[in-house]
Amino acid sequence: MLAVGAVALLWVGFIQWRIAALPDEKLAPHDVGVVLGAALWQTTPSPALKERLDRAVELYQAGVIPRIIVSGGYDRADSLLTEAEGMRNYLVDKGVPSESIYLENEARSTLQNMLFSQTIMREHGWTSAVIVTHRYHAVRALDMARFLGYDSPSVSPMESSVLSMAWHKGRETLALTKWQWDKMRAAFGYRPIT
Repeated sequence: MLAVGAVALLWVGFIQWRIAALPDEKLAPHDVGVVLGAALWQTTPSPALKERLDRAVELYQAGVIPRIIVSGGYDRADSLLTEAEGMRNYLVDKGVPSESIYLENEARSTLQNMLFSQTIMREHGWTSAVIVTHRYHAVRALDMARFLGYDSPSVSPMESSVLSMAWHKGRETLALTKWQWDKMRAAFGYRPIT
C-alpha cells in the first residue's frame, strides 16, 4: 500500500511539474486562435472565461492571430446561449470584428473543443493554431491537439487571478491522468470521443 501511495505522489508531482514547466513562448503569426470554453453566467462569460477571451483579444490586436475560433456548447440544459455565442458577443464588444470570429457550438469537453475546432480549421484550409486557455489546462489541451494531428500547435497559457488554483490544479491532475489512460486505451481501439 505504501508503494501505491509513493507512485501516486510521484505521478501528481510529475503532472504539477509539467504544468509549471510549460514555457511562455514568443508566438509567431498563426492562422487562427482557438479559445477553449469555460462557464457562462447567464449570457456573460465567467471571470475565468473573460481572462481567456482577453488573451485572445491581445493576440488578435498584436497580429498573432487574424481570426478566432470560440469553442463551447451549452453549459446546462437551461443555458440561454452556447459558450461560443457568449464568447463571440464578448469579443465583438471588445472590438474584434464578427467576421473574424468562428463559432464551434457543440463541444462539451476539452477533447471535443480540440476535435470540433480542427474540423472548422480544415474546412477553411487553416493549418496553424494557438490554443488559448489557462496554464493549468494548457498541457492537456496541447497534448490533445498533438494527439489529433494538429500541425505544430502552440499554446498561449495564462495564469488566473480569479480561480482557486488548488482546486483547479487538483481537478486537472485527475483530468490529465484520465486523458493519459484514454490515450493508452486508444492504442487498442478505444475511442475517447462518443
